[in-house]
Amino acid sequence: MLKTRLPDTGFLSGASGPLRRMLESQASEIRLSQGEVLFEQGDPGDALYAIVEGALELSVLSASGRKLSLDMMRPGAVFGEITLFDPGERTATAIATEASLVLRLRSGDVLEQIRRHPDLAADLLRLAGQRMRWMNNQLNEQVFLPMPVRLARKLAYLAPEGSDGRISLSQAELAEFVGATREAVSKTLATWKRNGLISVSRGGVQILDRNALAVLAEPESI
Repeated sequence: MLKTRLPDTGFLSGASGPLRRMLESQASEIRLSQGEVLFEQGDPGDALYAIVEGALELSVLSASGRKLSLDMMRPGAVFGEITLFDPGERTATAIATEASLVLRLRSGDVLEQIRRHPDLAADLLRLAGQRMRWMNNQLNEQVFLPMPVRLARKLAYLAPEGSDGRISLSQAELAEFVGATREAVSKTLATWKRNGLISVSRGGVQILDRNALAVLAEPESI
């Protein structure tokens, strides 16, 4: 039995009792230092993960070697469920952006628990459905929305309501998240800084005017 208390945030905030009990009784703990890789794109997929502390970035590499950051996952996030439904290689790389604590459930153990407790399948199907909707939204934004709108949305996502608005990512890293060049992102951030929406420092970006940023995150603002 884990001594670590599971977070009541992210996907785990709505997780069923059986899923939480499975994590508490079956999972093993993995501690990651900043910059440490949990798994890489192309690695064999053999486990489901849940974040207890810290943050992990999920990213992919194109055939040309260009990196595209997909998501920044925080406590309560559960990922790696694709291997339960379609065993194979990892489709992305997961790396800790800060010291993190992750729980790992081996796929075989999860499937065995589902056979014993079929209600667990509802949780995992809900997780898979959320992932599919999220991936579809990401694709639509990448194809149909201009870069400034994507950037405004990504900043709001990375520093949600209730936070201090700080995002500790470089402009090059933000460019990876929106699929744009660093130069284009830097130019847009400079404009927003002049207009008082954000502050920019070597440590990252801080949102100063959420309402104005929310307007820029809407396609109609173009």
